[in-house]
Amino acid sequence: MSLRDWALVVFVGCLFGSSFLLITIVLQELGPLTIAAGRSLVAAAACWLFLLLSRKQVTRDRGLIVKLCLLGLFSYALPFVLMPISQRHISTGLVAIINLMLPIATLTVSHFWPGGERATLVRAVGAAIGLLGACILTAPTFAGMDSGQIWGTLLCLSGTLIFAVSFNITRSFAGTDPQTIMTFAMTGAALGAVPAALLIEGAPAVVSLGTWWAWLALGLFPTALNFQIMYWMLPRVGATNFATNTYISPIVALILGASLLGEVLLPIQAVGMGVVLVGLLVMDGRLWALWQRRA
Repeated sequence: MSLRDWALVVFVGCLFGSSFLLITIVLQELGPLTIAAGRSLVAAAACWLFLLLSRKQVTRDRGLIVKLCLLGLFSYALPFVLMPISQRHISTGLVAIINLMLPIATLTVSHFWPGGERATLVRAVGAAIGLLGACILTAPTFAGMDSGQIWGTLLCLSGTLIFAVSFNITRSFAGTDPQTIMTFAMTGAALGAVPAALLIEGAPAVVSLGTWWAWLALGLFPTALNFQIMYWMLPRVGATNFATNTYISPIVALILGASLLGEVLLPIQAVGMGVVLVGLLVMDGRLWALWQRRA
């Protein structure tokens, strides 16, 4: 990837890393379904605004619209619900750390996906190093884990797998305008999440102004802006390369959790983050190429 693409991947990782803190703030007053509904609704509204301001022609292909809405329902509405449920049982940092599995899951799914990217030896080694770093990061938390934390971890892993599958599904829309994909996909997520939230959790009752701001920011930055960049970059860099942004988000989440929420950042977790970054460099291929040149 070019340096500009790498800069965007890091930026996306920072945005996604901030989402865990925002969800923790909103969880103080709202349920998981309501959080997902508001997040997808704000993101859908922002996407429609971006699409209309760009003056691009809105597709009238009903088949495409239905497919994109179903993509949003599976790829966004479902993970948007699973993530807050997970954060009720496990820490912000651990949720972000579990998402380190996304590049590895994406690499695995893509390797077996029809027409997907095949895993090279270098990428496989990089993914293995990243997995080792993830194990080091999660080791202190898994010691003494109770049943609630286990369920939270499993749900978080399920959300990660859903994202990995959705990245590869998105490749089938390579010929479609990225803004169109994002707009209708997020609309589908909102159409599924909003009625479910109203029926199950009722109308939201928010007292704190901070909750409103965090809810709005969650829909705008880690969601609308983040996925606009994602759909633009996926055809350029591939699903596996783009998924490496999740190596950045746990670092951001751990720092925010430690500084703002009082979560403890252990020295072994700093070591784990270092190992993860090495895995990122190996998957990129530049570290391997540099070693070969020197050899």
